[in-house]
Amino acid sequence: FGISFASGLSVKDEILSRLPITLLLNVISLVIVFIVSMYLGVKSALKMGSKFDKFTKQFSLVSYAMPSFYLALLLVIVFSVTFGWFPISGLHSVDVKGGFEYYLDFAWHLVLPIFVMVFGGIGSLSMYIRSLTIGVLKSDYIYFAISRGIEGKKLFRYFILPNISPPIITILGLSLPGLIGGSVILESIFAINGMGLLFYQSALSRDYPVIMGILIISAFLTLLGNIIADLILLKLNPHFKRAK
Repeated sequence: FGISFASGLSVKDEILSRLPITLLLNVISLVIVFIVSMYLGVKSALKMGSKFDKFTKQFSLVSYAMPSFYLALLLVIVFSVTFGWFPISGLHSVDVKGGFEYYLDFAWHLVLPIFVMVFGGIGSLSMYIRSLTIGVLKSDYIYFAISRGIEGKKLFRYFILPNISPPIITILGLSLPGLIGGSVILESIFAINGMGLLFYQSALSRDYPVIMGILIISAFLTLLGNIIADLILLKLNPHFKRAK
């Protein structure tokens, strides 16, 4: 990748030093978004027209429309500046020693950034899962399963989940490139020394080798996400295999 114009260090070393924290933030938020969206989407579809369904749709609309930078600044003002419950920025406090206190302080610094990332990702995915589930519930095999007395967890596990999983897995696979791009604003606001902040600083200083290196990593994650999604779909549905 060459040498950084700004620091004079290897671009590979710059990226490798910032990559772990960005991956940690985004992987945790992606897992939480997937779990919460599955719960909200499926339950909202099963209880279509209920108060829970209306609440889920309103919450998803707010989540989808809320700018992440605005929510991040709002949380910092309320919970960090006003109440002092959470740290304003960074990953560690100055006066924290090693041991369990160190990791607890590290986790405490990640609460607000992860919350912002999770809140911004739930809206669209939960509504997408709700739409998929409603389409599955209108299928003939669902009526046939219900007529045979299959309900509750068995209906979800054997009839609903297998049919909504392929498009969800494809969406999650395509979200891997956003692990870097989606962190630019949040890492800049919370002063997290990750790939997003590195990209922002490199763009301001016109550090082209670092910018190119980060873009290459993003392109690699795009290909990797597609490959992982295809392999998972191949495992879930053996009919995708090529006939011998």
